[in-house]
Amino acid sequence: MKAIIFKLFLILSIVNFYSCNNDEFDPIIINSEENPIDSNESSIDYNLLFIGNSLTYVNDLPNLVRSIAEVNGKIIDVTIIANGNYALIDHWNDGIIQTLIESGNYDFVIVQQGPSSQPYGRELLIEYGGKISELCRDYNTQLAYYMVWPSLTNYSTFDGVIFSYTKAANLTNDILCPVGEVWKSHFDETNDFSYYGSDGFHPSLEGSNVAARIIYESLFSE
Repeated sequence: MKAIIFKLFLILSIVNFYSCNNDEFDPIIINSEENPIDSNESSIDYNLLFIGNSLTYVNDLPNLVRSIAEVNGKIIDVTIIANGNYALIDHWNDGIIQTLIESGNYDFVIVQQGPSSQPYGRELLIEYGGKISELCRDYNTQLAYYMVWPSLTNYSTFDGVIFSYTKAANLTNDILCPVGEVWKSHFDETNDFSYYGSDGFHPSLEGSNVAARIIYESLFSE
């Protein structure tokens, strides 16, 4: 019951924060409307917190992960904090993710930002990923990096994306969910780019399903 009250309080706090500080913002999703907060919390095996931007909330990736878990006999609850064009520094500066992690309610925290192939983006990924990792350790939570991908127009930077996310995860000894690396291997082998959506950057549903499978396998590999 205390956890339910905490979640409801947090939802109201976040809505108030953004209504006062942003004229336009992409949606923050706290638990899917299709599957509201479960009052029987004892039935939940794992709680996952997803932190990112539109590469997380397009196609409702966290709930795709939840569906895969259910097929595999695991009941998970997902919480999503995702805003368009956000990097980890933006989430950190907002302060909302710290409150969530400090609640101690999460088994895994899955983070992503943009491709981060260039030095500045890589520095932010490493610096703020490191801050989040340290906080997760303080509250017995495991951090995982959701490796993304560049746009089709910037395909030449793909190796830089892979390098940045791999380095960030290795530096903190955290989990790497190598979605971008798997995507690139598929593209190079098949010349089939259907994992990309119509804008050449955001994932198609097929691409999100692949991402969800890799995230699930990375978190729950035996």
